[in-house]
Amino acid sequence: MTEPAAGGRFVEAARGVRPFAVDPEVMGRIRPMQARDAEDVARLHHAAMGNSLWARVGRRFLAVLYRVLVDSERFLAFVYEEPVEPGSGRMRVRGFIAGSTDPDAMLRDTFRRAWFLLGPAALPGVLKPSVLRRLAETARYKRVSDAVHLPGPVPAESLFCSFEPDLRGRRVSGHINKVLFDDLLARGHRYVKITTEVDNEGANRQLRSWGFVDCGRFRFYGKDMVTYVLDLEASPRVEPVSRHPAV
Repeated sequence: MTEPAAGGRFVEAARGVRPFAVDPEVMGRIRPMQARDAEDVARLHHAAMGNSLWARVGRRFLAVLYRVLVDSERFLAFVYEEPVEPGSGRMRVRGFIAGSTDPDAMLRDTFRRAWFLLGPAALPGVLKPSVLRRLAETARYKRVSDAVHLPGPVPAESLFCSFEPDLRGRRVSGHINKVLFDDLLARGHRYVKITTEVDNEGANRQLRSWGFVDCGRFRFYGKDMVTYVLDLEASPRVEPVSRHPAV
């Protein structure tokens, strides 16, 4: 796909998208992820994505990984929290989104920097035959997910998003997606990539409602996957606003 043709597809997709109606109460409960959130984020990640590679390695590994990732300048993540009880000052993390300005470089640098923490946490999980097989496949992910009709290099990616089930219908996921996309645009990224299963009807419907364009299919982990890309500059829902501090 040439750049002009790709641009036309994205402009056309953006025409049918309405601006996002922000609820100040919901937006006020979203903040950048911190190291202290790692256990809660690991719990949410494992609950929603228990069959993913990182979740199969184990919750302990997930908690250590997120605790380390928050120090990476390429990692962008936010949590949604609510009071444990009405009127109490104690807050509970009930959802999160994690993305990166360059996932490959982020993970490479993170494992190089913190191998002595991540290695022992991962060891019990990676010894499982099913995990070893997936680790062998993981090296292929970027190559196969990018081997579609992308509008040039798209380094930025939304990686993981999970919420407690009873938050559905309250537009929390829409708000936290907007926060991530706004931040990526503010950092100079025009496009963001997301991959999901072809048969995940809910995710596909939500992505299309944002104006994401289906850029092609690929096979990974024995599943049919689709690569979606959003033109952040063309989207009427995205503004160049950074709510995440620079590391």
